[in-house]
Amino acid sequence: MNNLIDIYNFLDLSDSTNTPHRLATSGQPTIEQFSQIQAAGYQVVINLALLDSGNAVPAERAILADLGLTYIHIPVLWENPTGADFELFRQTMQQYSDRSIYVHCAANKRVSAFVYLYRCIYKNISVATALADLEKIWTPNPIWQKFMDEILTGK
Repeated sequence: MNNLIDIYNFLDLSDSTNTPHRLATSGQPTIEQFSQIQAAGYQVVINLALLDSGNAVPAERAILADLGLTYIHIPVLWENPTGADFELFRQTMQQYSDRSIYVHCAANKRVSAFVYLYRCIYKNISVATALADLEKIWTPNPIWQKFMDEILTGK
């Protein structure tokens, strides 16, 4: 059975009123959970964690390729997220906007911040709605709050 809610910090952000394509986020899935992600209909997996994160799956790219999923790795340093990181994420999200996308990192903290920004800026989701979803995962620390503020204000 596809029980994605068992994936660490899983959050379904699909908006069926706007698009048939789904969006979900989480912390690092296990090898077995990648099969569940594929079975649930996701076509693209974006990983924002570093390959040497404590819970990383070293063969993630190969596992996802075997499952027929597109894999994009955008390593974002926890201590130093950048506008260039977010821009690459934005480009990737827009490139695959016609598909169901699953985005993860180690704990869904990097991801929740990036998806918050993406939804506010490019999907016309209200800041209050996007923030409520982000806060289901965590309250950003000062580094991440400053990063998000800078992206939102363009400063």
